Amino acid sequence: MAKCQSRTLTIALDERVKEHKAKLSIWLFAIGALVWLVTLQPAHAIDNDNVYLVMADIGAIKSNASDTDGSQVTWAQLTADQKKVLAPLGAEWDTLRPWQREKMLDIARDYPKMDAKKQERVKTRLNAWSRMTPYERENARKRYQQFHSLSPDKKNELRKKWAEHQKLPESEREKLRQGSFEYDPELD
Repeated sequence: MAKCQSRTLTIALDERVKEHKAKLSIWLFAIGALVWLVTLQPAHAIDNDNVYLVMADIGAIKSNASDTDGSQVTWAQLTADQKKVLAPLGAEWDTLRPWQREKMLDIARDYPKMDAKKQERVKTRLNAWSRMTPYERENARKRYQQFHSLSPDKKNELRKKWAEHQKLPESEREKLRQGSFEYDPELD
């Protein structure tokens, strides 16, 4: 009987510890976000009469109001060809940030020059991107940045591993996906 009560107390204590850890991590995230927002100071750079707004993770963005860069173009103002390419983003176009619109307009501009394989890849990726949540998009951006900050050797190694993974049958890949989320108490 004593062992049963001891085990019950241990389980209850473990649950309370996990609950406190979760609350602590939320508070730490909130404090970190607040510090990030307070210290966020945009920098400006001038080059050949163009003014650029430089922010931490998005690079340089033209901010001249006189430039017709497309950052203020609404969905209704897009051409038929642009709408055709950017159709997956149609419902959210008017809520995109200016730098996101510019990026998408660059893709639409270059689309006719692409070969059929590349065009299909753009369509697939735009569809996938349009279905992502903002959280998933942010994670995708971070992974992209992490990958491009790696050394060429490490990039090639990862590409080889990915190619090997793609060669596996779907059943094997599913097993790997299921097994990759196992609980590891050392991570708590």
